[in-house]
Amino acid sequence: MMEVWTLSTSTGSGYHHGDLRAALLDSALALLDTEGPGGLSLRAVARHAGVSPNAPYRHYRDKEALLAALATRGFTELGERLAAVVPGDDPGAELIAMACTAVDYALDHPGVYRLMFGQPCSTHPDAIAASDAAIAFVAERIAAVAEPERREALLTGTWSLVHGLSTLLLDERLGTRTRAEAGALVETVVRTMLGTGPERPDG
Repeated sequence: MMEVWTLSTSTGSGYHHGDLRAALLDSALALLDTEGPGGLSLRAVARHAGVSPNAPYRHYRDKEALLAALATRGFTELGERLAAVVPGDDPGAELIAMACTAVDYALDHPGVYRLMFGQPCSTHPDAIAASDAAIAFVAERIAAVAEPERREALLTGTWSLVHGLSTLLLDERLGTRTRAEAGALVETVVRTMLGTGPERPDG
């Protein structure tokens, strides 16, 4: 028997089978970035997507399940962006590009980024798996930069640096910066961590 989605009368378009989940996540992402987790509910998502209030329950049993799916999608999209960084002759430059890419994602999607690293989503199995997959792309580039005994510390440092800078920039604790200024800051900090930053003047 063919399954039919229940749509509200406010929309003139229907969903093909399998499209509702993606439509709900798109709406939830938009609401999360503008309203924050407090303004997100299954009813609000349904209204934004133009479907009946009961439609989201076909895929998400409650708000927590929806938030976990959003966090998982966030890590997946972050991983895709990291994987798309074009390899070059300078592994250090690649790592800088990946760090800038991660910070850009946080600035593009502040709501979902905060959710990705918050409780309880950070402990959800699907979110953890997607997070590990994203980190693996960074680990691969670090393996080309550092000696084996330095790789774990460098990976932890890079991931912590990216998350810390992203959070500080989102909270404007470093002042209001343009994307170009934020990118320059990320590059300087990563180069300093790699030991390739500007030399200290003789004094």
